[in-house]
Amino acid sequence: MAISKKVTNYLAALKIKAKPIVHKTVYTAYDAAATMKAKLNEIPKVLHVVADKKRHIIVVVPASYQVDFAKLKAALKAKKVELASEKVMAKAFKVKAGALTAFGGLYKGAEVLVDRAFSRAKRVIAGAGTYTDSLEMKTKDFMRAASGKVGVYGKKKSK
Repeated sequence: MAISKKVTNYLAALKIKAKPIVHKTVYTAYDAAATMKAKLNEIPKVLHVVADKKRHIIVVVPASYQVDFAKLKAALKAKKVELASEKVMAKAFKVKAGALTAFGGLYKGAEVLVDRAFSRAKRVIAGAGTYTDSLEMKTKDFMRAASGKVGVYGKKKSK
């Protein structure tokens, strides 16, 4: 499956160069890292959370992290924050389950939170909205494309 025009046009408008990577079908950030032999801190895990049952937020953390819901609640000043179901995500963002990209500007009015841990990576390989396409780009370009509020929203997975 090819990268959508919506994604390529979005990156072009921001003057961001990205190298397309076609790979076997993957459904998780962890599988994407293994398939492309990339470091877990270079692969964004993109999650959809709902705050106080009405705010839809895209949270982006490295694949080596898990979302810290206490930090999210504090950052969003919310009483309750939970992962959205695939059905809710598909309806809110008009995407297939597992195909949500980290590029917040593609989703009108979406709040985006990006973990600052990405600043330690030289490059980022982000999903391009399909299960078989990714885009490699410089970290600073990825942060611009994600167009989110940078902060600490995750924590390293404990082994």
